[in-house]
Amino acid sequence: MFAGIHDTIGLLKAFARPRRLGNAIKLYFSYGLGKVLGKPIRWGMPMAMSIEPTTACNLGCPQCPSGLKQFTRPTGKMDLANFEKVIQDNVDNAGYITLYFQGEPYINKDFTDMIALASQNGMYTATSSNAHFLTPETCEKTVKAGLNRMIISIDGASQETYAKYRIHGDFQQVVDGTRNMLKAKQKLGAKKPVIIWQFIVFAHNEHEVTAIRLLAKEIGVDKLVLKTAQIYDYQHAEDWIPVQNQYSRYHKKADKVTIKAKHQNHCWRMHSNPVVTWDGNMVPCCFDKDASHNMGNVLSLGTQAAWEGEAFDGFRKNLNAGRGEIDICSNCTEGVKVWI
Repeated sequence: MFAGIHDTIGLLKAFARPRRLGNAIKLYFSYGLGKVLGKPIRWGMPMAMSIEPTTACNLGCPQCPSGLKQFTRPTGKMDLANFEKVIQDNVDNAGYITLYFQGEPYINKDFTDMIALASQNGMYTATSSNAHFLTPETCEKTVKAGLNRMIISIDGASQETYAKYRIHGDFQQVVDGTRNMLKAKQKLGAKKPVIIWQFIVFAHNEHEVTAIRLLAKEIGVDKLVLKTAQIYDYQHAEDWIPVQNQYSRYHKKADKVTIKAKHQNHCWRMHSNPVVTWDGNMVPCCFDKDASHNMGNVLSLGTQAAWEGEAFDGFRKNLNAGRGEIDICSNCTEGVKVWI
């Protein structure tokens, strides 16, 4: 409970700066007005942003384009100078930085320095990791850097189940990495990062939900969340979609699979939280994993030019006219219960 309170306070502090707070108010108001009027209205700059440290990953998850090495876009790592450029370009307006998109962030040797840069600028920082790089030394660096939230993927309560999806992964290494992070917090007397275990529920691991709850309690993580799985390969969906309906974001009827969402022609993400890829391209949201909708390069143009440019405004208008016509929106979770 106390970890949750501390986490909330950290988030509120990040938006306590007058310009950030004013920007957030403009975004919420303009988005709400746009919904009422039935047209996209864009006031303000991004209040949050996902920045991709790298597309590289040590695992080979079957429903992940990074793990499957199926990107058509270049694979690479963001360097620290470019990261700092993005941060400084957004420091007045953005209070929440997610240091993750595709790939395993700790593969980037500058990752903890990236955390420190964002934290030093009063930004709330979050990331997601598969925990295979969480050595005691790395964990201490992470805590000292000021990370607010760490999501650790642990999609099983045994090696056999875990490795069915997290191919090349080591279940015990995830547990040990988690313990290392908890020990680093204790050693340094730190309240953060909040450690969240994320268990994506699939057909092959739904029988271990009770076991992972018990293990999370034993290890002492701050929170365990169950997450519904995102499926890309509909032809083999039955291999992955859970039998228990509450754990699935999809309807299955005969051979047809459809997402439970009833998508409307507006989207909060288009007005609040874009993604910047490792090479600086702004894309609309985290569902554009292959960066097929490039709104402009923030390293050369700056954030404002990409955010307010013709490409992004045109995308917002197209979404407002017919969301179902946009490829990345078809599998979007807006309107679906993702966290259980």
